[in-house]
Amino acid sequence: MLKGKTAVVTGSTSGIGLAIARALAGSGANTLINGFGDAAAIEKERAGIEKEFGVKALHSPADMTKPAEVAGMIRLAEAKFGAVDILVNNAGIQHVAPIEEFPIEKWDAIIAINLSAAFHAIRAAVPGMKARKWGRIICTASAHSLVASPFKSAYVTAKHGLTGLTKTVALELATFGVTANCISPGYVWTPLVEKQIPDTMKARNMSAEEVKHDVLLAAQPTKEFVTVEQVASLAVYLCSDSAAQITGTNLSIDGGWTAQ
Repeated sequence: MLKGKTAVVTGSTSGIGLAIARALAGSGANTLINGFGDAAAIEKERAGIEKEFGVKALHSPADMTKPAEVAGMIRLAEAKFGAVDILVNNAGIQHVAPIEEFPIEKWDAIIAINLSAAFHAIRAAVPGMKARKWGRIICTASAHSLVASPFKSAYVTAKHGLTGLTKTVALELATFGVTANCISPGYVWTPLVEKQIPDTMKARNMSAEEVKHDVLLAAQPTKEFVTVEQVASLAVYLCSDSAAQITGTNLSIDGGWTAQ
């Protein structure tokens, strides 16, 4: 379905991003993965994508807090693969703390990685997409792009901002064959979710199991975590010709969370 296309997926060395990268590669797209982590593990994932799906795969260690590196990542993909047809802004970090105790440096980092990095990547990728009259921009938002939770001021702010950015881009590119949409998962069992449990335990004076069942899954009527594969499947659909008229939307995949 995506044979001959190139995808850039930020924050894709694990979790949702890696699942999306693998799904796009499985549909035929050459893929650039991005993120930090153990070099050997990242190379294993990169090589595995090439071997399993018969596409070309590349890794960029671009730091999402540095605009020049974000733009350089797009230029790298264009130089190696000839184009960036699909951009998935997925990189994200989280910190949980009461507003009066929220570290300023954590606020700055979350806004930079979860929101500003998407702007810089889109800004760099759009000229090529417009010239080719085809493109797919997907931003991994969150149920927190639609509703708020206590102790997550920076994350909720960034995700609300991401939906506004995506809608604006969709309107600007509506006549160029380029779509821009958000996918808003509820709680997905990923390293990001797992890492926030200790902070939530401290903030709410709860055990780990209480956090999982009384805080995380309490929000989702299905009482089940969303899977990375489910999110990835939605991303692949948004890249298809069938989704050509879906743009400027925020698609929830949250077990009914935001229906309440």
